[in-house]
This record gives sequence, structure tokens and C-alpha cells, in this order.
Amino acid sequence: MASAQEEANALKVQGNKAFAQHDWPTAVDFYNQAIEKYDKEPSFFSNRAQAQIKLEAFGFAIADATAALELDPNYVKAYWRRALAKTAILDYKGALRDFKAVVKREPSNQNAKIKLAECEKLVRRKEFEKAIEVSDPPSAFEGLDIDAIKVEDDYDGVRIENEMTQEFIDDMIQRFKDGKKIHRKYVFQIVKAVKDITYNEPTMVEIGVDAGKKLTVCGDTHGQFFDLLEIFRRNGSPSDSHAYLFNGDFVDRGSWSCEIALLLYAYKWLRPNGLFLNRGNHETDDMNKVYGFEGECKAKYSERVFKVFSESFSALPLATLIGEKYLVLHGGLFSDDKITLNDIRKLNRHNQRQPGQQGLMMEMLWTDPQTQPGRGPSKRGVGLQFGPDITKRFCENNGLDAIIRSHEVRMEGYEVEHDGRCITVFSAPKYCDSTENKGAYINIGPDLKLNYEVFEAVPHPDIKPMAYANNSILSMM
Repeated sequence: MASAQEEANALKVQGNKAFAQHDWPTAVDFYNQAIEKYDKEPSFFSNRAQAQIKLEAFGFAIADATAALELDPNYVKAYWRRALAKTAILDYKGALRDFKAVVKREPSNQNAKIKLAECEKLVRRKEFEKAIEVSDPPSAFEGLDIDAIKVEDDYDGVRIENEMTQEFIDDMIQRFKDGKKIHRKYVFQIVKAVKDITYNEPTMVEIGVDAGKKLTVCGDTHGQFFDLLEIFRRNGSPSDSHAYLFNGDFVDRGSWSCEIALLLYAYKWLRPNGLFLNRGNHETDDMNKVYGFEGECKAKYSERVFKVFSESFSALPLATLIGEKYLVLHGGLFSDDKITLNDIRKLNRHNQRQPGQQGLMMEMLWTDPQTQPGRGPSKRGVGLQFGPDITKRFCENNGLDAIIRSHEVRMEGYEVEHDGRCITVFSAPKYCDSTENKGAYINIGPDLKLNYEVFEAVPHPDIKPMAYANNSILSMM
């Protein structure tokens, strides 16, 4: 008869197979079972840490790598994985200690030495940025005379004057598909127009679905432009009778973040009441500087373009209430049961451009559901997790049917949790070209019933995710 350790090793092998197939949740399940059988083997925790990194559960990954190191203080892979997870949550000082531990134990590991040097640079850069930080920086549009920017005679795209047209959008889509850009004047016009529109929207936008109309809710698109076009191909583009709500994380990771942001913004300018945008945790400076959007703006346009986008992101609403039944927000619920829809309505998001490490805005952008009741520490290392009882109380206290959120990969594109009261929708299939997940979106008619549509990734030009990331350490994930 096999011992508990032998049974656990067999489960680890199954987990490794699932990992090799890019099915990270199944891998985690097998590693969980292995650890339940036998919890003295560090590789079980270290392997689970690597799967958690793939799921962006960086807090859990740090805990698992730490558990592996408690069993074996010289386990190099665990130091390495903990360093990657700490880098992902921007804890560069913590990552630096772990990279040093790798180099100390493997002095000839050139890759570790390179990563250590990069991490040291990141620590210095973060300290420098903190030192020169201005509490109330001037507007990125200050001194920018958009009208004076000349569009050269040989520009071969459709032109706009002072308003958006469907003709311009159609031409822009084709240009982007062909690997071309739009003129920088139009970039500034689009971002400025949308910043002004969204700045004047409430922190929680409240909408309904009128007779004969449809609303589509999409989750994270993360720079996967060709998959966004697939949604429009399958489901129809924004129109007079078909509105869209994009629930944050339009940018970062995927390498067409500029294209997605400009297309969504152009539709927002054309149809201010027919396309809605919630802010996500990746519409923030800290994330954009690491996960690619800042680098992409600089590579395709200029640093000024990133700065105006950053300012526009801080103007975006944080939530949308649909038909008084569904609260749509990027992350999830709160650390305090007393929070109501009125608290969201009253939140002045313009007083705080970046979400910070605590408070209502941070929780709306960062929290995640958990299966256990109550609240728990965040698997990401930022924010918290909330159980089905928390969701039930919030919905009952506020007269809601459910909350709709995004923020997490779901292998089937969406998931209904917490007795139907917490719905996650994720619209970036084959996320980062490495996760075998589907994408999904939700269609809502005047009856306010939720109709889920699932779709597969489509081919895209051969540019890898994170191509513009400012942190090559993350490419090791």
C-alpha cells in the first residue's frame, strides 16, 4: 500500500501535467491535495507558488514560497518565485532580498545576477520617484496647444476636426489592424475629449436598458485588441440601440493597449451615453509603469501621451449601477459592512488621482471573492477577499440582485459565485498568450436578465505580451 508521501507525489505529478497544459487552477487543486496528504515536502509549496503566480495570486505565492523555505531554508526555487511575486506587487525591496539569497546560494547563476541588478535599479528608481513626487502635479494638458499641432499633408488617414465620426473610427480600426498609428494630434484630441466627458460623470454612473435596446458588459481586455474586435464582430459594435460597459483593465500586459484605449475612447467621444468605462486597477500609474502601458505609449507616441492618458484614467468613474439591480465595479466589495451605494455616490474620486494602499477606491479596484465566509487576506498581497455572506449582506442592504466584477481570469470566461450574487466576467481569452481560458461578455436586455456569451481567442500579429513592459523580471513569470 502506498504511503501518504507516495500518494502526495503522484498528485504533484498530476499538478505538473496540468501546469504544463497551462491549466493553472487545476494545477493548484492537485498541489492542494498533495499538501493535504503530506505537508513536509517543500516542492509542493514551491510548485503551487508558481501556479499562483500564473493566476496573479501573488500574495498566496509569497505565502507558499515562504512555507517552502521554512521546510528548506536553502531551497533556491522558492527564493526565486517569492522574488517574482514580490516584484509583481511592486515590493522591490523584498524582491531584492530574495534575489540576493539566490545569488548567495548559486554564485554562478548569471540569470539571477542579471535579475538582481535589474531589481536594484527598480529600487533606486522608486526611491527617486518618491523623492521628486509632487502632491498636486499640474495638468498634463497644461501648455499643450492641440489646435496648433499640424497634421502633415501626406497623412493617409481619415481626418477629424472637433468631433468624432464613425468614419474616423472605422479607418482607425483598419489602421491599427495594419500596424499603423493615428496622428498624435488625434490622440491628444481623443484623450482630452474623453477626460472632459468622464470627469463630469458621477463616481457611480446609473443607467437602465430601454425597450428595444441592449447593453453589453465586458471585463478585462488587457491590450488584446484583436480579441476586442472579435467581441464587436460577434456581438455588434456600439450603436444607437446597443450600449457597452467596459469594466476596467483595458490596458497593460497585452501589446495593443494604446489601440484598445484609443478605440474605446473614440467610441466614448462619439457616443457619450452609449459607451461606459469603469476604472480598473490597471488604469493606475504604478501598474502602467511596470506592466507595459507607459512603455507602449512612449514607443508608439510619446511620454506626453502617457501622461495625458494617466490623467484621463483618474477621471474615470469607479462603478456603474444597472437598472438598480446590478452594481458593476472592477474589483469587489469592502472591508466595512456599513458601506452603501450612497457612500460610492458621495466618493469624490477627483481628490485622489491614484488609489493608494487603503480606502474605498483601492477596495473597489482590488478586492476579490473567496468561497469561505467572512473576509480574508488578499491572495494578491493588495486589498482583501470577501465571502458569500459579505456579498449577501451588501446586496440585501442595497436592494441589489448581484454585483458584477472582473479583475480575475476565469477559465470559462465568467463565473457565477456566492449563490448567484457575485458574477465575474473576463474578456481577454488566452490571457497573455499563456492561459488556456475563454473570454466572455454579458448581454442585458430591457428585462435585465443576464445572458452570458463565451468566445475563443483569435490570431494576432506576432508581438508577445509585455513587449513594452519596463520590467524584464516580470517576463520570467
